[in-house]
Amino acid sequence: MEHPENSSEYAGLQVNSGVEQPSIINPYLQRKRFKRHEMTAAEMVEGIIKGDVTILSQAVTLVESVNPDHQAKAQEVINKCLPYSGHSIRVGISGVPGAGKSTSIDEFGVHVLKEKGGKLAVLAIDPSSERSKGSILGDKTRMEKLSIHPDSFIRPSPTAGSLGGVARKTRETIILCEAAGFDKIFVETVGVGQSETACHSMVDFFLLIQLAGTGDELQGIKRGIMEICDGIVINKCDGENVDKCHMAATNFRNALHFFPMSESGWLPKVLCYSGFYGTGVKEIWDMIYEYIDFVKANGYFDYRRNEQSKYWMFESINEHLRMNFYHNPLIRQRLKEAEAKVLAGQQTSFMAAQELLDIYYKNL
Repeated sequence: MEHPENSSEYAGLQVNSGVEQPSIINPYLQRKRFKRHEMTAAEMVEGIIKGDVTILSQAVTLVESVNPDHQAKAQEVINKCLPYSGHSIRVGISGVPGAGKSTSIDEFGVHVLKEKGGKLAVLAIDPSSERSKGSILGDKTRMEKLSIHPDSFIRPSPTAGSLGGVARKTRETIILCEAAGFDKIFVETVGVGQSETACHSMVDFFLLIQLAGTGDELQGIKRGIMEICDGIVINKCDGENVDKCHMAATNFRNALHFFPMSESGWLPKVLCYSGFYGTGVKEIWDMIYEYIDFVKANGYFDYRRNEQSKYWMFESINEHLRMNFYHNPLIRQRLKEAEAKVLAGQQTSFMAAQELLDIYYKNL
């Protein structure tokens, strides 16, 4: 580098050019790429049965993967875990956005672990963005007590486009958690409306969290999520909101009498509590265990489990048919052409769909 200070104009002043800087990378360092050991299905099942939550998390990720290469291994893991499942109480917790589901689960979970013991798994479902397709998965941040409890396992999952308030593979995840020794399963749905009822088809007790001041009696007797819940709890019953909550509970009790009696013969109860202060939690758990004893005594518990298995068999058939249709090479080729015709107004959406289905059926 040329330094102007070294010119004759500046006699007696000289700047050395310095030494060449060595590389920041050690030339004698030999980098070895360590390939991560990929567990077999048998090793994964063995780890799950031993209660290893790290392997359980890896298995859930495998099950949720949309990669076709992972599906065969995932199904093998689920089938081998199936004999060890079915020995838990599955509780679905749903409600409108902001009802306090995550905060309530923190209180519910700590209470039941303290009073009943055992292990608790929380499957928290978060909505995926329609624009970016991403998901925050932030429900765990509201479960400050459960997240550090040694007997709890919290798994956030995105809906990934699935409707009904639950993720695409929540049913399979429940089986894996039960095989890992978790005898209590919480399924927290996304913030739902009146028609998101898929969670009911995978749990034993469906708890609906409501807020005071969200509607009148007419809102309560509308069919949908109110019709299938096994218990209703009014959250945020504290401070100046106590009277409003008790009034809302009275309205919901009156509305429940307009619904036909459920197949189980159970009349849903309506309770008030405060998830923030943890008051009224014991009464909610007493209601849940009373329901479980009631349906086990009249045989509805096993009947409901069998009906759920049949329901998810048909759901799996629908999903596999849909995936097989879109992964068909001929359909992939013709799909763009059909889409272009529809956008150009040359063909209706229904005619384009029918032509694609006819092509699919002919080439089965």
